[in-house]
Amino acid sequence: MVTLKQLAKELNVSISTVSKALNNSEEIGKDTAKRVKELAHLYNYKPNKVALSLKQNKTKTIGVIIPNILNYFLAKVLFGIEREATLQGYNIITCVSNESLEKEKESLQLLANGSVDGFILSVAKETQMKRETEHFNKTIRNGLPIVMFDRVAHDVMCDKVIVDDFESTYNATKRLLAEKRKHIVFITTVDNVSVGKLRERGYNKAISETTTHTPLVLKINTRNNTSKKVKSFLMKHKTIDGVVAADSASGIISINTAVNIGLKVPEDISVIGFGSKSVSYHSIPQLTTIRQHAKKIGSAAAQQLIKRLELKKGASLETSTKIIKTSLIKSKSTL
Repeated sequence: MVTLKQLAKELNVSISTVSKALNNSEEIGKDTAKRVKELAHLYNYKPNKVALSLKQNKTKTIGVIIPNILNYFLAKVLFGIEREATLQGYNIITCVSNESLEKEKESLQLLANGSVDGFILSVAKETQMKRETEHFNKTIRNGLPIVMFDRVAHDVMCDKVIVDDFESTYNATKRLLAEKRKHIVFITTVDNVSVGKLRERGYNKAISETTTHTPLVLKINTRNNTSKKVKSFLMKHKTIDGVVAADSASGIISINTAVNIGLKVPEDISVIGFGSKSVSYHSIPQLTTIRQHAKKIGSAAAQQLIKRLELKKGASLETSTKIIKTSLIKSKSTL
């Protein structure tokens, strides 16, 4: 494989000139840059990324840790991260924590050995339940910045990308109240993570602003029995005429269960749930969704991390939290 040194020798210029020309430096004249690029193209020159990373002390690689690879929302965030990273000349290495604190720690340690320049991650459920954050702080102290998305540790000083979980659930509940729904239940399978708690608070806030409604919450710890739990709850509380679901599965199951027990949707009961356009097709009638714009979240997280990674030496940047606004997309499960 041809090297910079060989290109420089053949062109009778310095190695520095060749390097600057290939990197579009304004210090190099147009004619010289053209000659360098034409010869590099002729020899199919490729930069030695290993040597370059050693010289710059950068790998141009981002470590991404997600809790669940089968989660459609997280998969779309990962797509957004990868697309933005590629646009800016970065690669990604992805690890899956499987909601485990130990696996999350292992992934950070594995990639922090010089494989990546920084991390983008969503905190594992076990980590949030145990409220452990020292492994994040240690990583940051060792010079590897972290950007958290969706599920975040609020006491860790790092950049974050979140959605308006509280506000979006508050607005969804107000939407059902505007339909004159009298008994609205909040159903969640994500009670143990930060986003679930914020969504429940949004629901409670909207209900508390009325004088005739009282909160009604169904918390389901394992998704294996969601259908059974929802059916039992609806059969027990037959006055329920509205559902706000903290996750897409609960929203879909609520519609299908309501129809199964003889209720008409949305005439007898309206349902709103977090989800994407493709997820909403899994129910008849189609679910009215709170869209989180996952790809936009991924793109924003990658932008924040790369901005921090490319700071000039000695420069500083305050940590920030970027909020991606959700959208309430009306479909046939609400009036």
